[in-house]
Parts: sequence; C-alpha cells; structure tokens
Amino acid sequence: MEMTKLREIVRTLYGVAKPQGCTEAEIDGVRERFGALPAVVEDFWRTFGHTKRLNQCQDDWVFPGHYSKWKWLEEHDDLILLNENQSVFQACVQRADLALPDPPVYLLEGPSPRLLSAPTVSSFLEATLLYEAVFQLEYSPEEFFEFTEADLAVIRSRLTKRPALQKNWFVTETSFYSDRPDNLLVVMDMGGDYQGLYGANTQESYAALMEVMEGLGEPI
Repeated sequence: MEMTKLREIVRTLYGVAKPQGCTEAEIDGVRERFGALPAVVEDFWRTFGHTKRLNQCQDDWVFPGHYSKWKWLEEHDDLILLNENQSVFQACVQRADLALPDPPVYLLEGPSPRLLSAPTVSSFLEATLLYEAVFQLEYSPEEFFEFTEADLAVIRSRLTKRPALQKNWFVTETSFYSDRPDNLLVVMDMGGDYQGLYGANTQESYAALMEVMEGLGEPI
C-alpha cells in the first residue's frame, strides 16, 4: 500500500507535515523475533514509527521501539498493531499470516474467539488513523452524540463517506464522513443504535462541518 493516503490523513487531521519513521535496524529487530513481517506493516513503521503525535492518541500504536519497553508484548505470539488504552484488547496480525504482504487484522481479547477487524492491514491502518484522529482534533464539541436514522439520512446526503471502515473496535462498525480533508465525523454502529463525535483541525473547517451537524444528534 502506498503511504500517500496515510500521509495525507496525518497531515490534515493530526497536523504533522513531516512524520518521523523507524530505522531499518529497529524493524530488523522485530523481524528477527517473528521471522517475517508484512510489507505494509514495515512501510507504516518506516513512515510513522517515531511520530510523537500518533503516540498521543486515544489508544496506543505498537511500534518497534515498544517491543523493548513493553514486557507484556512478550506474552503474545501474534504481531500487535494497536493496544486499547486500558489493554483490554488489541488488534493483531496472526503469526500464521505474517508472511503475507497485506494480511487481515483481528481483534484479540483474552480467550474470546477472534473477530475480524479489517480484511487487510492497509484498510485497518487507514480506518484506525481516522478513528484515533477524531479524539484530538483542535475544534470539537468534546462530547458524544446519539444519532437517529433521520440524523443519519441528513449526514449521508450532505457529507462524503470515506471508504475506510473499522469493525469490532468497541462497537460493531465505525464509519467516517467529512466535507473537507481536515474535518471528520465518526459514526459508530452499536447494533442499530448510533453514536458519534466530530471535529476539525481549523476553525473554518469546523464551521463548515457545523453547517451540517447543527441540530443533529442528542448529547450523551
């Protein structure tokens, strides 16, 4: 997967024009542990592995440097990509899939059966960068909203749905909408009930988003 799309997300929603990546030696160290790494994971680490802004999100990205600092990672035979902020569950690539260039990503939660989070690492990275971004946008109501089907009809008619989709991270399915590159609405399908939050990185783009969102949803 080309990193161009991810770079654009990080630039517009995180405000990072020049992300910092891992060294080849750091990546080699993790590859030696597992025997193989998906090419798309290596590219992601190479591009973003030392980008501080990504380590200030709701949840924790797992980059090569964490394998020498977080001892709990030694308990896992799978490649952990993302750790929920209270370590209740993780997103991972199964060890059997590590030789694939762009393998599926699963949710790991204790002894529970593994749920598919994304069909490929590429789609997981795009969706998760969007999801994590909404929690740190500069302009935001800073509260969750509950949406009705009527609210969603307005949203779908006036905002552009991004192709990324996240599954089974807290909720059944999470989708993303915007009308400018630097604003974002996240809608979480909780099995027929819908919650969401939104914001923007500039006041101008937040005002544009509020032209759609004003009056939609009930604060939770």
